[in-house]
Amino acid sequence: MSDFLTLKKSNCKNCYKCIRHCPVKSIRFSGNQAHIIGNDCILCGQCFVVCPQNAKKIADGTEKVRVLLQDGNPVIASIAPSFIANYEGTGIEALREALKKLGFHDAEETAIGATIVKTEYERLLNEEKNDIIITSCCHSVNLLIQKYFPNELPFLAKVVSPMQAHCADIKKRIPEAKTVFIGPCLSKKDEAEMYSGTVDAVLTFEELTEWLNSENIELKKETVKNDESLARLFPTTSGILKTMTNKNPDYIYMAIDGVENCINALRDIENGNIHNCFIEMSACSGSCIGGPVMEKYHRSPVKDFMAVSQYAGKQDFDVAQPEIPELVKNFSYIERNTCVPSEYEINEIMKRMGKFRPEQELNCGSCGYNTCREKAVAIYQGKAEISMCLPFLKDKAESFSDTIVKNTPNGLIVLNDMLEVQQINKVALSIMNLRSADDILGDQVIRILDPCSFIEVQSTGRGIYNERTYLAEYQRYVEQTIVPDRESHMLICIMRDVTDEENEREKKESISRQTVEVADRVVDRQMRIVQEIASLLGETAAETKIALSKLKESITNE
Repeated sequence: MSDFLTLKKSNCKNCYKCIRHCPVKSIRFSGNQAHIIGNDCILCGQCFVVCPQNAKKIADGTEKVRVLLQDGNPVIASIAPSFIANYEGTGIEALREALKKLGFHDAEETAIGATIVKTEYERLLNEEKNDIIITSCCHSVNLLIQKYFPNELPFLAKVVSPMQAHCADIKKRIPEAKTVFIGPCLSKKDEAEMYSGTVDAVLTFEELTEWLNSENIELKKETVKNDESLARLFPTTSGILKTMTNKNPDYIYMAIDGVENCINALRDIENGNIHNCFIEMSACSGSCIGGPVMEKYHRSPVKDFMAVSQYAGKQDFDVAQPEIPELVKNFSYIERNTCVPSEYEINEIMKRMGKFRPEQELNCGSCGYNTCREKAVAIYQGKAEISMCLPFLKDKAESFSDTIVKNTPNGLIVLNDMLEVQQINKVALSIMNLRSADDILGDQVIRILDPCSFIEVQSTGRGIYNERTYLAEYQRYVEQTIVPDRESHMLICIMRDVTDEENEREKKESISRQTVEVADRVVDRQMRIVQEIASLLGETAAETKIALSKLKESITNE
């Protein structure tokens, strides 16, 4: 499968929204980036629709069409009937005029091919009388069955899609013509390539709009009513059923849209719960008017349905029905590279995810998978990473944080913007003679500490670092640092108990004072003695006084 849906890596923010919405989980994560698994993908486009960073991009076919226009052969556009919803108030005549300005030879409605297809469905119902018939117009549904429900392939109608039927009809009428399908669907690009020779290129409505804008071509707001256009209903839910006028009364008719609903219906068929049914299946909710391009840029389901319904006529297009062999489309099983882990391997992966007991399997779906075991299988298959588990990361972060908090030699207190204690460790509890954190958690800090410093930090936004404070109530000295966390609006207080250091310092100061006092007394006594000796010997006491003063100064400095 070609890369019709690509990823702009720089935009992928590892939010897992795409995998949460992917109905077949065909996205793998590596290096914190999403990667589409082409062989598993059914090209429903849901990841493109839901991506909040617009990281998913549909491959642009505009340049290929430009080349076709330059080749000299007439290029004819096949316009999907949902165009009337996408280009509000613009009929096929106005759209044809705009496309001719781009260089197209002509433009026709794909609904012509839809008329051919619905007629063939009616023939299958009345002549072949299969137990179950599933429509084959939606390429994403076809891929879903081919890849994930191969046992249901016999029920898939072996009929070409309206796009193929119309483009084949164009080439039958104009043998040298090249055909370009234009619609709301991503998967049609893959269908055109998979069944080559009929459709030469595919554009989405988005690509056409950008091309028209680049050429400053404005679409006219005009429509012409044509009663022979019943098949214009095809892009709506039950649209195929509404166009069928020759139904076999022995069948039950139903329309199912949305991949999840289609999967459930296919499981019912697989379990033998459904018989004698004609089932119209569409991967998009609301059918083609809910296609990925329209859903992302032009999602108005009720308004769009009304636009299509009002534009459709009451009679079929006047078109020649091809021979049966020309309408046959064979579907084969598309094998996926899947490997299934053993129960032991699943359990080992679960342990690495921190799931040691069944009650730890929260099945929260934050990773995109419905269950933890499903996620474990995806890890084994290389689609997912251990780190995609939000509870696992949260527990790991909390465990790492708790380890630091519990083992730091400093006291730690965390306050919210109301100056309420949110977290306190054992060292801080010991400093403030508290038995447990429950005694203070959620209470105002004023219960245990003077709040002035906290209020100052909160109001100025500037931290206080290594401020030595005496906590009189606890008879402790602490070296206190208070810093604000602006993102979380929290205040973090780190306290180092310096009571022993402060007591030791005071003890040394006391000893020094006592030494100075002793020195003073010695000096006084010595001076008296010296003066007596000096008077006897007739010598001056100046030198002795200087020496003793230096001794005193030396002791004081120590």
